Amino acid sequence: MKSEKELVEGILSGSEKSLRIFYGECKPKLTNFIRQRVSNEKDVEELVQDTFMAALEAFRDFTYRSSLYTFLCAIAKRKVIDFYRRKKLKRIIFSQMPAIEPLLSILTTPEDKLDEKLLTQKIEETLNALSPQYRRLLQLKYIEGWSVTKIAQEMTISFKSAESKLFRARQAFVAAYTQE
Repeated sequence: MKSEKELVEGILSGSEKSLRIFYGECKPKLTNFIRQRVSNEKDVEELVQDTFMAALEAFRDFTYRSSLYTFLCAIAKRKVIDFYRRKKLKRIIFSQMPAIEPLLSILTTPEDKLDEKLLTQKIEETLNALSPQYRRLLQLKYIEGWSVTKIAQEMTISFKSAESKLFRARQAFVAAYTQE
């Protein structure tokens, strides 16, 4: 078996054999490490692949002060944190606006505080950019917490029509949100 330094140097020089050895030796342990933190198996596999890709990019900076596995786990921890942060942001976009507060409380760095402020501002601007009808639909559903049935009754439209309009309102929100 090659030493970790030989393995990394082999990978950096383009050795397919070194890459296969590295992947074969580290994948099972890394998968278990991530599986302890993420329950969905598809997400686990995606995070394992993302971690390996990030490790390959970071090998040039690897100083051998820790084991290769420790190095991988450090990358995996960041990937898992990013995964949950993205997941939470997606949920917030279509949830009640007060739910932004718990997200904001977990952000700690000045950059994160700025991101928090920008995210809140972006969501408000996006809602304001929508037509009054779409804005009202999204406010009733995600801010007021109304059911589709209640929205349909309030707007004197059928349930299916309310569902359809809500779907279009969400699409308009996503389109406006992603537009720069």
